[in-house]
Amino acid sequence: MNRQKNLAWTLVTLIALCSAATWFGCTKQSNTRDVIRIPDYYATGVYIPYIADSMGFFKDEGLEAKFTGVIGPGQHIAAVVAGTNDIGGMHVNRTINGIVAGAKIRAVVAESETSKEYPHMEFVVLQNSPLKTPQDILGKKVGLVAYGGCNEYTPYEILKKFGVSEPKGKFTLVLVPPGKEEQTLRAGDVDVVGYHGHPDDVFSRGGVRVLFDDYDVWGTVGGATPIYFSEKFIKQKPDVVRRFVRAYARTLNWVNANRDKAKEVQGRRQKMDPAKITIMNYAKDGIIKEDSVAIWLKTLRAYGEIKKEIKPSDVFTNEFNELAKN
Repeated sequence: MNRQKNLAWTLVTLIALCSAATWFGCTKQSNTRDVIRIPDYYATGVYIPYIADSMGFFKDEGLEAKFTGVIGPGQHIAAVVAGTNDIGGMHVNRTINGIVAGAKIRAVVAESETSKEYPHMEFVVLQNSPLKTPQDILGKKVGLVAYGGCNEYTPYEILKKFGVSEPKGKFTLVLVPPGKEEQTLRAGDVDVVGYHGHPDDVFSRGGVRVLFDDYDVWGTVGGATPIYFSEKFIKQKPDVVRRFVRAYARTLNWVNANRDKAKEVQGRRQKMDPAKITIMNYAKDGIIKEDSVAIWLKTLRAYGEIKKEIKPSDVFTNEFNELAKN
């Protein structure tokens, strides 16, 4: 009888232990987050993935950001195609050029969006510079942090607005290391330097002024910087993409509503004075606007960068953004 009772208790104990093990196993599994590999940021602007990670917005969607190190603007597409990173960004014209070259990528959520108060690209000269209007850059040295992209085409397009039909080659492009724009300008090594956004700390020191910006060229549609995944990733993990887009859109809206706090978060993240951090305007709800892609398809065609037929729908989709359906 005692043996039977002992056996019964043993069975009950084993069942309880197995149930507990199963429960804890399920709990552990539910806490496992999908990893998104994201490049780090080298510049002094607010970086939306850092904010999303620091504020816990990725975590809320069951995602874990794994930052993989800094890469140059021209390497983002190659890294996504190779699978080194899961997402890429930079300006939409780089996304278009990558797709034209055969990269199987698709933009799924917007990021920065030009406004009059917060332009995407700003070209700055010294206060006492003889350059008074955009066409005065003809024959001058223009400092940029990278060739190609919005920073090169913005001065071309502003010259076109002032009647220069063939602006390429009409001024000298000078490559400036990121973070050295102000030093290069004040040293007189360039006549004008291009910034992403408005560098408040530079202007606080005085002696500089804005010559023109991308709002002067395209209004609100020229400064789009959507985030893309590879088509392979999108096909294999559509729910991960959907949750990423949800977290990203939430972050964009939060930053627009809490600009000073966002700069503080970024400052803590990069151990920088928040006053030195540049902030932009960000697309409401992360929705990619078709005209922000179409304007760059038109611009790149005008410069012979696009030889084949490509439509905005080949570049982006809002299908993973639930807010785009409201």
